Parts: sequence; C-alpha cells; structure tokens
Amino acid sequence: MTAKTWAYEDFVEGISLDLGTKLVSAAEIVEFAREFDAQPMHLDEEAGKASILGGLAASGWHTCAMFMRMLCDAFLLDSTCQGAPGVDQVKWKKPVLAGDQLTGSLVVIARRLSKSKPQLGFVTMRSELFNQRGESVFELENSVMFLTREAAGSLA
Repeated sequence: MTAKTWAYEDFVEGISLDLGTKLVSAAEIVEFAREFDAQPMHLDEEAGKASILGGLAASGWHTCAMFMRMLCDAFLLDSTCQGAPGVDQVKWKKPVLAGDQLTGSLVVIARRLSKSKPQLGFVTMRSELFNQRGESVFELENSVMFLTREAAGSLA
C-alpha cells in the first residue's frame, strides 16, 4: 500500500469536506436506466415529464452511484478506506433531472476506534447533494472504516 493522504486521524468530528460537482447528462441517465432501472421516467423524456418527477430523471440508485464517484474523486481513493459496514440512511429528496449540476459535501458526525481491531476506525458521515438551485436532492448517512496512519504505514 502506498502512502495515503487521508487516515482515520484526519476525520475529526465536525470537519466538512467538499465533494466537488457533477453535471448530469440525459445520455448517462438513460444508459444507467437501461442497465439497472428500466422504468419509463428514467428512459424517456416524455415519460419523465408525464410522471410526478417532471422530466427525464436519474434513478435514485444512479444518484447513489454518482455520489459514490464524487466521494471517490474528492478523497476516498487517496485514503486508507477499508470499506463500509452498510448505510444507515439514504433519502432521495428531489428528482435529479437531465442537465442538473450537482454539488456535494459531507460532515463527520462521529468516530471511534474498533475495540477488536484498534488499527481500524469507524467514521460516521452525513453527506448531501444539492442541485444548481441549492436544493437538497440526496442525503446519506453511514459509517466508513479507515486504517489508522500507523497501521497504514506498516503496510507500505
């Protein structure tokens, strides 16, 4: 393992991290939907407009996948991340439509070292995505496992 910038010690309670931006295209909405969630409002603009979503809308699962990409690009790929034991909460608050510009952020709300594996820490994060109008479209809360800096150094 090469040295990573982000280790357990860096995720102090209250820290806020910027996840960058993502422009959502119609083509990617349709591509994801064809493969994973082939409902009409995710495949066709007119069907989306006729639905309560108001236009060609990304699947909630696609929104989760876009969030994960933003998280990876922002810092996760440059961290000692060891995965996550699950997701405590996910909310799709507003439709994500073709042409939306998403921005994301997260806040560390808790952290603790593992009792059985003290080289491993659990960091609880609350993440949110907003559209170009500043409306919250997505929320996620979960814990992520990170190695301590010392443990990561011993793997290098």
